[in-house]
Amino acid sequence: MIGILERIWENLLARTEGPFNLRFFLQPTVSIIFAIRAALKDAKAGNVPYLWRYFKAPKPERKRIVREVWTDVGRIFIIGTILDIVYQLVILFRDKTEDAFYPFESLLVAFLLAIIPYLLLRGPVNRLVRRFLKKKEDTHSG
Repeated sequence: MIGILERIWENLLARTEGPFNLRFFLQPTVSIIFAIRAALKDAKAGNVPYLWRYFKAPKPERKRIVREVWTDVGRIFIIGTILDIVYQLVILFRDKTEDAFYPFESLLVAFLLAIIPYLLLRGPVNRLVRRFLKKKEDTHSG
């Protein structure tokens, strides 16, 4: 198991160089833009931060909440997975620096580049915007 984790770590680090490395900037950037957009929408609707809302919601409501994320970053995740598959095939067949194809790593890379930045930023941005909107309301009412 340790050998597998070491290989995954080494392969992930190798992806930051060479072909398609620009995606390590583009995918999180687009994900962050979508997170900010969703957080603004949440704040204006008066919704609590995303993860808090998810964990406090009853089970049937959680599916709808998860669909919100998938609607925002699903395409980024799918495109990221495809880009990583292409990257692996280029490395495997053109450069011949790898001896096997690892589809799980493609899903992991797409998850790290698309979903994680979204989840990490949506809640804090929502909190900041709600705080700003509250101060603005307090200023106008007082």
